[in-house]
Amino acid sequence: MADDPKKAKKANPDKKNGKTAKKQPKKTAAKKTEKKPAKKTAEKKASQKKEAKKEGKGAKEPAAKKAAPKPRKHVPIVVRASSRYVRVAPRKARLVADQVRGLHIDKARALLQFSPRGAAQDIGKLIESAASNAENNHDLVADEMRVAEITVDEGPTLRRFRPRALGRATRINKRTSHIAVALSPEEDR
Repeated sequence: MADDPKKAKKANPDKKNGKTAKKQPKKTAAKKTEKKPAKKTAEKKASQKKEAKKEGKGAKEPAAKKAAPKPRKHVPIVVRASSRYVRVAPRKARLVADQVRGLHIDKARALLQFSPRGAAQDIGKLIESAASNAENNHDLVADEMRVAEITVDEGPTLRRFRPRALGRATRINKRTSHIAVALSPEEDR
């Protein structure tokens, strides 16, 4: 048993007073050199796979097929105009918009001109604006257009108050609308 501690002291010369000093591993340099070649081989394999895929695709698909663009469907030109914060309730404006939707522009103008509803005037101005956009911005003939889309969305509500009996007050909602119109050329039938 006496020989064992001596061997331990000879084997570990850093022991002093029963405490052992920590040895720092010297494996870091060896590990770095070992990892680098492994990464390079993995990169080489990946690049070889990519080249093989490129060659395989090139042989299967003709070059003319790649260069030719796909034919597009004929998309009609749509001319838009919008009016925001119009002082008319959206529910009332939608009644007029529903009558005009899908009509030829001449029929829509006539309907709006003789409509007794207040929103008809605002929608009429908006359709005229879209027609002038078609003439000036897109070089189209305004009289050959039709109302493709018309939407009436709700805008912010202005809240006002009125005095009522016994010192009370009630709220009056003054609603606004955002109206959008899209015109498209009349299709030949």
